[in-house]
Amino acid sequence: MTQDIRNIAIIAHVDHGKTTLVDAMLKQSHIFRENQQVGELIMDSNELEREKGITILAKNTAITYRGTKINIIDTPGHADFSGEVERVLNMADGCLLVIDAVDGPMPQTRFVLRHALQRHLKPIVVVNKIDRPMARPTEVARLVQDLFLELATDAEQLDFPILYGSAKGGFAIAELGDQPKSMEPLFEAIVRHVPAPAGDVEGGLQLLVAARTYDNHLGQIGIGRIARGKLSPGDVVARIPREGPPEQYKIGKVFVFEGLSRKEVERAEAGEIVAVVLSGAEDIAISDTITSADKPEALPAIDIGEPTVQMTFGVNNSPFAGQDGKFVTSRQLRARLWSELKTNVSLRVQETDSADVFLVSGRGELHLSILVETMRREGYELQVSKPVAIIKVVDGQRLEPYELLMLDVGEEYIGTLSQELASRLAQMTNMVHDAQGHVRMEFKLPTRGLIGFRSFFLKATRGNGVMNSVFTGYEPHQGELKSTRTGVLVAAETGTAVTYGLNNAQGRGMTFVEPGTQVYEGMVVGMHPREGDIVVNVCKEKQLTNVRSSTSDFGIKLTPAVKFSLEESLDFIADDEVVEVTPKNIRLRKRVLGNDERHRLERDKGKVKAGAGR
Repeated sequence: MTQDIRNIAIIAHVDHGKTTLVDAMLKQSHIFRENQQVGELIMDSNELEREKGITILAKNTAITYRGTKINIIDTPGHADFSGEVERVLNMADGCLLVIDAVDGPMPQTRFVLRHALQRHLKPIVVVNKIDRPMARPTEVARLVQDLFLELATDAEQLDFPILYGSAKGGFAIAELGDQPKSMEPLFEAIVRHVPAPAGDVEGGLQLLVAARTYDNHLGQIGIGRIARGKLSPGDVVARIPREGPPEQYKIGKVFVFEGLSRKEVERAEAGEIVAVVLSGAEDIAISDTITSADKPEALPAIDIGEPTVQMTFGVNNSPFAGQDGKFVTSRQLRARLWSELKTNVSLRVQETDSADVFLVSGRGELHLSILVETMRREGYELQVSKPVAIIKVVDGQRLEPYELLMLDVGEEYIGTLSQELASRLAQMTNMVHDAQGHVRMEFKLPTRGLIGFRSFFLKATRGNGVMNSVFTGYEPHQGELKSTRTGVLVAAETGTAVTYGLNNAQGRGMTFVEPGTQVYEGMVVGMHPREGDIVVNVCKEKQLTNVRSSTSDFGIKLTPAVKFSLEESLDFIADDEVVEVTPKNIRLRKRVLGNDERHRLERDKGKVKAGAGR
């Protein structure tokens, strides 16, 4: 038994203040110099995490409080990255459940708490943001106790401490009414209530790899908690992969976590979270077991929930392929996706009939779009399809994933949102009004009905609303969704968009490109309010005569082009379209670029339907 270590995971719903709480704990543990500028959201070091304001990857850090080392695991709160939570909880003995004092328990709160209690982690509840104007800490504490009564697997789990605090204000208190000073009450609660890690130091080595990172000098590094035994540089160990025979390696270096960095050590024992370099190992994967070479024993693999949404990733075959990216071939795309599988445990990748196209499955739209955006920034060019829900067939019955959707909006948006969700097969399960003109609505709907709803929600509420969802399980497939997508404007030829051509196109609808933009035949350059696609020539210039001059175009005033983000592009496209993604551009295009060829295919399809009708 190692008495001077505590391993704790911080779990919560998105935006409830986990990462800000870690900031306060790090700053008050005096791991930084007095004059060191560390900023906010210290653990969100990834560029995309800072841009989107969410935690995407679980990360490790450690502080020391009065001689006790506290290993902290910061986890994502968004439901699409719940696989990150599932893979790291096995490293912890306790969990810090952070709950917003205004919102109370949310869908993801239930999900992460259920997994923590199933792993018998000792919980500590922190009701955060009690300094907000509409905070209701007493009521939230009661709701938390109701949630524990529902999810607890044994009576001991109902005995947990509740603290109140403000991560932004840098304080925690044991009782409402106490004078707020610092995070010391939280540190005391962790040391007192979270058990020290158990493990036989003298037994054979066992370590389950729960995370993986890469160092330019050291190569692949496996991160995990030593379940049994001890570890030192130079030890000969066996690595047991999820599939395949054990392989022997020598331990190169052993690191433990200290603040935001890793500290090299000569020995680590059971209960410690370590980062290990295996000399010569290039393919360390999550769920590998590092064990003693003379008696290799594998630990149970990390169990991760199934993905619910899938889309195709293909080689970019547009006329502009290869102009922006460094990695454009199917071999490079395949290698990148298979490399992602080693760290992104909730991702699935399958080969298709085409060597240039791969079927990629994940936890949600955001999960997959983050992967696309990451690859784009790394220099990859690819084209991706619209996300679709994964349908399973069990005992001859078609099942589809369902979600619990929670909306916090003003009362004036109830009608618009309810009408839209009804068309998406949603059923309202609860609605609660407050005295301030706000309402919380809960819906149950199939995942396919949720695809594309986020963009509608942001526009309908003008950004004045909060939307959250969580996967609830598979249920029988229900009917077909009515498409709300209208027709698009498709470029007639390859060239440069000009003011005169765009002005003509804007007589039909809205455009997506500006003058001077390079376009190609089959590229989607706008949308119009009716059904069916319209071919437009945005490259058409005004004919010059002795009456008309080229300068007359300067008087034309165009409506500003509509610009879609990557997520909005994925929501917008139809089944016969793809999104072309390069390091510099995001373009919408038809799968079949030739306008004549598309018309011929549609005509043939119509003949087949007519024949089937007769």
